[in-house]
Amino acid sequence: MSKTPYHLSMPEDRTTSVVFASPHSGRDYSWAFLRKSVLDEHTIRSSEDAFVDQLLEAAVRFGAPVLSATVPRAFVDVNRSAEELDPALIEGVRSVAANPRIASGLGVIPRVVANGRAIYRGKLTAREAEQRISGCWRPYHETLQGLLDDSMAKFHEAILIDCHSMPHEAIESINHPGGQPDIVLGDRFGAAAHPEIVEHVERAFRAAGLKVARNAPFAGAYITQHYGRPSRGQHVVQVEIDRSIYMNEERIRPNGNFASFRRTMSKILSDIADVGRQVRPLAAE
Repeated sequence: MSKTPYHLSMPEDRTTSVVFASPHSGRDYSWAFLRKSVLDEHTIRSSEDAFVDQLLEAAVRFGAPVLSATVPRAFVDVNRSAEELDPALIEGVRSVAANPRIASGLGVIPRVVANGRAIYRGKLTAREAEQRISGCWRPYHETLQGLLDDSMAKFHEAILIDCHSMPHEAIESINHPGGQPDIVLGDRFGAAAHPEIVEHVERAFRAAGLKVARNAPFAGAYITQHYGRPSRGQHVVQVEIDRSIYMNEERIRPNGNFASFRRTMSKILSDIADVGRQVRPLAAE
């Protein structure tokens, strides 16, 4: 792994309370990790939100920081609670109350990648799990919280736009009035962000000609739930982007539309950054 499990790009001058993040685009697969896995170097990337970090790069031009994980989701998932340990994977972990993410192999140390393909032959030691959490998970979240604290100190509000990508097949079955969405926004059904902020983000994507849905099938996972505190002026909107728009999902490569979509995203990022320059009353939590 790299020396730090994330890459942080800072603007010359922070002019907005918005922070952009990509927790699942990490692609720093160490040789030691690949040797431990039964998967090949291509298959192990199937859970990765590939290239989302590149789609966010322009945000620093609009006064917003960009935090991107470099550690792969298959190694440690920073969009899970550090307590979501899988007893089927980690030695010495006791089974706890039903947790669908852990049961499906998608705890903080994932047991599987996309389509339920197992990453390992056997179990990991508790020590190795804790090393991944202390060395990767905690630094990412300490940095993220620090960015939000800085926003609160300077703007009296913090807005996190937590960006992901979704497999095209995940939305093919959605019966949405406007057709299959290109973008799914998650705000935990209103619990994670002020409605005005979510509406502003939705307008930014719609203005670019993209179809937008909310909270189905993705309402926001750990980061959205943990950091979304509208009553305290801290808001989170999860953004899921249809991968087929900008990449070849099977080959995990940018497609012919990548450069064009990145330019489109630049305008969207600019529009979203503007919401962090407005003043809102606190909402009841």
